Amino acid sequence: MQAIIKWVDGRMFVGESGSGHTIVMDGPIDHGGRNIGVRPMEMILLGVGGCSAFDVIDILEKGRHKILDCTAELTAERVESIPSVFSKIHLHFKVSGINLPISAVERAVKLSAEKYCSASIMLGKAGVEISHDFEVIEG
Repeated sequence: MQAIIKWVDGRMFVGESGSGHTIVMDGPIDHGGRNIGVRPMEMILLGVGGCSAFDVIDILEKGRHKILDCTAELTAERVESIPSVFSKIHLHFKVSGINLPISAVERAVKLSAEKYCSASIMLGKAGVEISHDFEVIEG
């Protein structure tokens, strides 16, 4: 896996993934940015959510469950000192479907957390407290 980060100006950078996709990252105005892109730490949080949501949907679809929607709401806390790394991340999944068993969603969330989501497992091994919960919404 590869990526390139190119400085544009101020605190704005354009990141290009090895697969050719780009994203703008920027800092807040009080740190020399223009606030026109996500912050790098926000990208990490988005990566955790995307990785885990990908797993949950993949596991549920492989189980032939009818999924209508899935949202992962993430909240994170950072330590006060420098570097201000994440200390806690919580993922709350809202999954809607037709005749979707609670046990299937519980299993998918657990498998993602414990076996498949490389991003959250990596951060957990680095000492970040990661927690999950979910709700099932009948579609």
